[in-house]
Amino acid sequence: MTKRPSPISATVDFDADGVQHGFLKLPISTDESAWGAVMIPVTVVKNGEGPTALLTGGNHGDEYEGITALMKLTSELSAEEVHGRVIIVPMMNVPAAMAGKRTSPMDGGNLNRSFPGDPDGTVTEKIADYFTRGLVPMCDVVLDLHSGGRTLDIIPFGASHVLDDPEQQRQALEGAKAFGAPYAMMMFELDAAALFDTAVESQGKVFVATELGGGGTSTPESLAITERGVRNFLIHFGLIEGEVAMPDEPQVFLDMPDASCYVQSEHSGLLELTLALGDRVEKGQVIARIYDMTRSGSAPVEYRAGRDGILAARRFPALVNMGDTIAVIAEVVDSLG
Repeated sequence: MTKRPSPISATVDFDADGVQHGFLKLPISTDESAWGAVMIPVTVVKNGEGPTALLTGGNHGDEYEGITALMKLTSELSAEEVHGRVIIVPMMNVPAAMAGKRTSPMDGGNLNRSFPGDPDGTVTEKIADYFTRGLVPMCDVVLDLHSGGRTLDIIPFGASHVLDDPEQQRQALEGAKAFGAPYAMMMFELDAAALFDTAVESQGKVFVATELGGGGTSTPESLAITERGVRNFLIHFGLIEGEVAMPDEPQVFLDMPDASCYVQSEHSGLLELTLALGDRVEKGQVIARIYDMTRSGSAPVEYRAGRDGILAARRFPALVNMGDTIAVIAEVVDSLG
């Protein structure tokens, strides 16, 4: 059955040359606003013919590195710099970003688990549908900026995925490396079916994701990596001129071959991690302890590494519940410097 047109409308002309700032407007009706709209800021920078890049942040509302870097870029990027078209959406999930939450307070929706979306669904599903059927078909390459948000802290990396199309996979991996973070990752997703990643890749587009820190904040270091990476991405894919700027230290290429990279808690309590992000891990090494907070004098439960590698991600809050990911161990493939 053919889906109806998206209820979202754009106040910008995606085909017009120059710099435009506007909104993606989604009509809503709430107790606070009977005839209201979710207003998603969008900037389009176009200069003649060439490829189109879609740059997105705020897919999750508590991941600030991407939001901040793209908000800055919207006031800095000029049409004269661009060959083709750059579409910038700093906050895909505006309701979540405004609330400082991973998910939308309007419907509880996790945007990055809602694709391909539904024009007749919830607010979050309508946003996903607009990106799937509206913006992604316009684009050649997509950069989706993520970090750990309030509950995770993650080493900074550009990421791609294993794909059926070897050329599409090659271009994505080269884009992930060219982002120029200290690490590049071939990433395994626990549940890829409803991700933005999959919605883009299934249309044959080149997709690069990132993880760039976390803890529900940003730092001068994480923002510098993000801003440099966005520029590198645009340079690498021919949207702007310049030389790709790589980190001072050799970039490390990592692989997450399967779900066993994720260490998930089978206990609730107080988390003690024994390693820092980026530390080397040996199989069998104690990487975490969880303490029973209901009584004193009881020994903690120890969690040991199931593989060699490095600690690529860790739970940020010290309180942990059953099912929480407490660590991610990625395998070191090689140094790319």
